[in-house]
Amino acid sequence: MFDLGWTELLVIGIVALIVVGPKDLPVLFRNVGRFVGKARGMAREFTSAMNEAADQAGVNEIKKGLNATTNPVNSAMDGVKKAAQDLSSSIDPTKFDPESETGKLAAERAEQAKKIQATSARATAERKAKEAADALAKAEEAEAALNTENKT
Repeated sequence: MFDLGWTELLVIGIVALIVVGPKDLPVLFRNVGRFVGKARGMAREFTSAMNEAADQAGVNEIKKGLNATTNPVNSAMDGVKKAAQDLSSSIDPTKFDPESETGKLAAERAEQAKKIQATSARATAERKAKEAADALAKAEEAEAALNTENKT
């Protein structure tokens, strides 16, 4: 807001020394310091009140929505980061044993593979039985046709 460099502060200090005098200068600086502190406190209080009013009005949600609209990649990455944090906070590292989890998954997969193999073997056996029955029926029809031809 105010841009004061060292040279400006030096000029202000020299003018204050000449105008106020060396005897009352520490009192002046103390009062100026108190005034600046009060001004900063009021500015901080005003800023926090405005932020609170904005939160109550839902401005932050609108801001998040606008940010997500203007930059969807970052908003997606924020969602991924939040999900990863939620996942990492929900897992208790003292109770998580990768070997036992892997063993459980391997056993489940082996059981599912056996079920799949049994189902496919049953389907293959049924298909072969049907093909054999069809072949037998054709053979019997052919034999019956030959027998009728021989009788006539």
